[in-house]
Amino acid sequence: MSRIGKLPVPVPGNVEIKLEKNFLTCKGPKGELSRELHPAMKIEFSDGQITVHRPDDSNTNRALHGLTRSLIANMVTGVAEGFSKKLEIVGVGFKAEMKGKSLLLNVGYSHPIIMSFPSSVNVNCPGPTEIEVSGADKELVGMIAAKIRSFRKPEPYKGKGIRYSGEKVRRKAGKTGA
Repeated sequence: MSRIGKLPVPVPGNVEIKLEKNFLTCKGPKGELSRELHPAMKIEFSDGQITVHRPDDSNTNRALHGLTRSLIANMVTGVAEGFSKKLEIVGVGFKAEMKGKSLLLNVGYSHPIIMSFPSSVNVNCPGPTEIEVSGADKELVGMIAAKIRSFRKPEPYKGKGIRYSGEKVRRKAGKTGA
């Protein structure tokens, strides 16, 4: 039995769940998420808990069991509390700022990078070297944070670039003189 898949997903009181066959809709204070789940998985909602059952022990169904439960748990947590990722910018002259609803990045290129976002994701710049991405959809928040980081990944010699908050950058020694 899948250790993750067999756990029930607790649903807080402020989250409304609507389940039609394998189409799940979650509505809460942070927004609304809906997703079509795999038809082989049997999903039940009762007593404030969502449980996922699999039809047999085939490798595919065993993999889908834990995945389906994790997707549902992320949806419920997202609409109840939301998710956020923090990024740090390290480097002389590197900075970020919000221009209306777009993010303006100056990270060492000859031109600034302007990035816009879907309305379901909030991007904030509390300081010139800090970026905060938040929203209800964990997958989308992570994807946007990874996209921002990809514009200038941290390099191993001086550590300059955009990194996740708390990320350890493995440093290398430079060349030694002859």
